[in-house]
Amino acid sequence: PLLFLATLSLGLQGPLATQYLWDRLGTERGYSGPNASSPAGCGNGSAGDDPLRQEVEVLVAHWNLYINLGGFFVGLFSVTLFGPWSDSVGRRPALILPAVGMAVQAAIYLLVMYLQLHVGYFLLGRILSGLMGDYNLILASCFAYVADTSDKHARTFRVAILEACLGIAGMVASIGGGQWRKAQGYINPFWLVLAASLAAALYAAFGLQESVKQQKPAKLFTLSHYKAVYRLYTAPEQLSSRRKLALYSLAFFLLVMVHFGTRDLFVLYELGSPLCWAADLIGFGSAASYLAYLSSLGGLRLLQLCLEDTWVAEIGLISNISGLVVISLATTTPLMFTGYGILFLSMAATPVIRAKLSKLVSETEQGALFASVACVEGLCSLVATGLFNSLYPASLHFMRGFPFLFGAIILLIPAAIIGWIEIWDSDHDYNHFSDASLSPADG
Repeated sequence: PLLFLATLSLGLQGPLATQYLWDRLGTERGYSGPNASSPAGCGNGSAGDDPLRQEVEVLVAHWNLYINLGGFFVGLFSVTLFGPWSDSVGRRPALILPAVGMAVQAAIYLLVMYLQLHVGYFLLGRILSGLMGDYNLILASCFAYVADTSDKHARTFRVAILEACLGIAGMVASIGGGQWRKAQGYINPFWLVLAASLAAALYAAFGLQESVKQQKPAKLFTLSHYKAVYRLYTAPEQLSSRRKLALYSLAFFLLVMVHFGTRDLFVLYELGSPLCWAADLIGFGSAASYLAYLSSLGGLRLLQLCLEDTWVAEIGLISNISGLVVISLATTTPLMFTGYGILFLSMAATPVIRAKLSKLVSETEQGALFASVACVEGLCSLVATGLFNSLYPASLHFMRGFPFLFGAIILLIPAAIIGWIEIWDSDHDYNHFSDASLSPADG
């Protein structure tokens, strides 16, 4: 329930904030052309070349860049502080704080809309949320909670179930948010953003059972929390495990970077020519992207019956790459939804990697591990926001969908890393078995 509420809040907030920026900045610059709610005339031959429209697109992309950079840069340090701290004091404090932070951010966004304040206050709201851990800390704490309460055999599917909750909340937010925005504007949906964040904080405080069995007091502001994350990758024992930990973290970094980077651009890409989607279509498009969480869960469960987790992840990456290539070439609504359909297994790789990372460390290191995963997520979000939001305006003049094609190319790297680790492990296990099967006389 907590993850559902937090994702509902985030899923409503993201597309609505981008559309608000589009309308607000367009109005300030005297752009009276098609907007998020009235795309009529957008698809004509000259709309895509309208310099004023392109100026608005660039401004929105840049403000998204500033807001996300500010939040993720602050969150990068707060998540790695709160994550290891929760190993001692429990998971609940690390779930309450970021939920409250998201509520503060929603309240500031509402003030901007009510009082017509400068859109720069969006950045202030995001930074305050980042100081309290932001959504990344909720994700990290929830996955650590699953690791606390599951065995290694069932962990991959349990993690996938948790990620499917993201998809359900995302679909509800996307469909409901698009229709609600079309009917009543921005302010009423943002009241639900605020209410969902507050409900998540209240559930963490009063409705969630603590998963850390041996709680103890611990200082919050100390470098020992950062050192616990650092030791994961530098401890001398089990060198092969540490190497695989680093490689899986790199694969996870690239994969989530592409997910974050492309998702940031979907709404802006759909608003522009030649697609020119209205608010309701944007909602359906966001829902289609979140549907991949559910279809990936079902696909993962079925594929696990006949394949190792590694090859399930590889199939998921193929789905992801193919879908992004189609979206990069989409010039019509049916083709855009075809790309979303091909992404139906795109989220199968992330739970596999999370579970493999979790299995590489001991039970006493789970909190530090998921703090490091949160650090990786914060860092890749930082890079994705800077890279993709800068790449989009820079590539408008030669290929609007180029950032999606770029993301598809990047995903070839984690596919190669995961496959190489599996092949290396298979060869290692085979050699170990061959050596063990030799008798002393054979030696």
